[in-house]
Amino acid sequence: MMRSNLLILLLLLPLHFLFAQKNALEDFPDGYSPEEVGKLIAYRFVYANHALHAGKWIGYPETFYWNGALNFAELTADEMLARFLQNRFELLFSAEKELLPIKNHVDLNMFGSLPLRLYRMTDDQRYLQLGLPYADTQWQVPADAKPEEKAWADNGYSWQTRLWIDDMYMITIVQTQAYNVTGDCKYIDRAAKEMVLYLEELQRPNGLFYHAPDVPFYWGRGNGWMAAGVTELLRHLPADHQDRPRILRGYQKMMESLKSFQRPNGMWNQLIDEPDCWAETSGSAMFAYAFITGVKQGWLNADEYTPAARKAWMALVDYVDERGSVAEVCVGTNKKNDKQYYYDRPRNAGDFHGQAPYLWCVNALLEK
Repeated sequence: MMRSNLLILLLLLPLHFLFAQKNALEDFPDGYSPEEVGKLIAYRFVYANHALHAGKWIGYPETFYWNGALNFAELTADEMLARFLQNRFELLFSAEKELLPIKNHVDLNMFGSLPLRLYRMTDDQRYLQLGLPYADTQWQVPADAKPEEKAWADNGYSWQTRLWIDDMYMITIVQTQAYNVTGDCKYIDRAAKEMVLYLEELQRPNGLFYHAPDVPFYWGRGNGWMAAGVTELLRHLPADHQDRPRILRGYQKMMESLKSFQRPNGMWNQLIDEPDCWAETSGSAMFAYAFITGVKQGWLNADEYTPAARKAWMALVDYVDERGSVAEVCVGTNKKNDKQYYYDRPRNAGDFHGQAPYLWCVNALLEK
């Protein structure tokens, strides 16, 4: 009888462990639940001022913060928040029309992902008509394009290709959203082709990415853009797509490296591989998003990555104040072949570069 009970217990252990792993990304103490944190951060956006690119147009940090808040409103069925966010966008059709980004740079074309997200929520054709040209013009070479831009286009890549790792969120997000709303495979094919190029050109043997070929440093948020971009692309890339195996390998190689560099407290550093560098929140949130999604989608071994994902989330929440402002966010950063430059970057609280990735984590935790 004892042997029989022991056998039953051994058979049930894997099932018990599976539930424990699942609950590790669902059950959080008071103050740490994605619903609580998400509400603080999402509603903060409603009352925030614009964060303009070059002082002229809606910038990418605001675009992604807005997108994250919309996704949170939809996941939590918060109709009031959704209405606030849509009303704010309505001004871009009228009084604030001049703030719509022009379509001549990778950091501006990504704006199209926002109206395309709104189109998926509302079926309002105005959003589709506004958003789709941002995806199309990434592949339409302007007359004044530089020779190197034309060369990229001649090989089937975006003329906005520049081999900065940041691009792998900026380009893939708008192309993926265009695919989601149109069903036209050319958009997802573009995103996948571009991702394979960046993986081949920029991923190092250790799985991480230099900021650019001429800047040999593992900058946190730069790698975060890649981690989030490849995660977002894999979420929407068809299972039988020819580039999926290559992209999944690159993602898994990166995640393995990130797990090895995670600090004992759950965070990652501004320069990932430098132990004396400071812990930075925006990149850490992007890595946490990639871990959470990978575990839930089955791309990562749950036994290994669930504890790392939970530890990251718990650490990240401690940087959020009672007004929904995220601290220790590296400011906007251009590439520079100078390691000290990355050490010395100023840190802000409430910077949209950090607010958006926190909502990505929130939404990933809430999604079933």
